Amino acid sequence: GGNKPAALTKEVAFIGILMLADYSDGTVSDDEMQAFVTAVSRMKLYRDLNGDQINRIIDRGNKHIKREGPEEALKQFAAALPENLHRAAFANAVNQVLADGVVEEEEKAFINDLRRALGLSGDDAQMIAKAMMWKNQG
Repeated sequence: GGNKPAALTKEVAFIGILMLADYSDGTVSDDEMQAFVTAVSRMKLYRDLNGDQINRIIDRGNKHIKREGPEEALKQFAAALPENLHRAAFANAVNQVLADGVVEEEEKAFINDLRRALGLSGDDAQMIAKAMMWKNQG
């Protein structure tokens, strides 16, 4: 067989989900990119990493998305994330989608797919999405 990709770490999986959220409408706006950098820099998961290490994680996430395609990558990222990070990943992904102030149909579809992939209930997802909308209105 071919060379099997390295197992996905939770760090790569989490960043991968955020990247898919950014790409879900086909473009990444400056606002989305800024929100991405801010989200990653604030997270406990990445606190002890330097810029080079974070860039390598982003690179691994990117390569995984290109190799597997977005739908399959999403399932694999979700499967690689420990359950205690599912709500955090969903909240941050919703935040990414809201960053440019416009929620496209593709982005809504992505958020729905993500909810299912992470096994979140509709109620949980709605509560998280509402909180992120309020956060972005301020």
